[in-house]
Amino acid sequence: MLDSDLAKLYECANGTKTINQAVKRNIEKFPEDFYYQLTNEEYLNLKS
Repeated sequence: MLDSDLAKLYECANGTKTINQAVKRNIEKFPEDFYYQLTNEEYLNLKS
């Protein structure tokens, strides 16, 4: 699930910015494997 999916699910007014801020501010509350960033190549592969 991508941050954009979570933003839609939780109806965030600011989109992914809100989700990403919440995770970064409270990283200790999330499991270690909850959050990771895709490389540019991985992101482009999602679009194809």
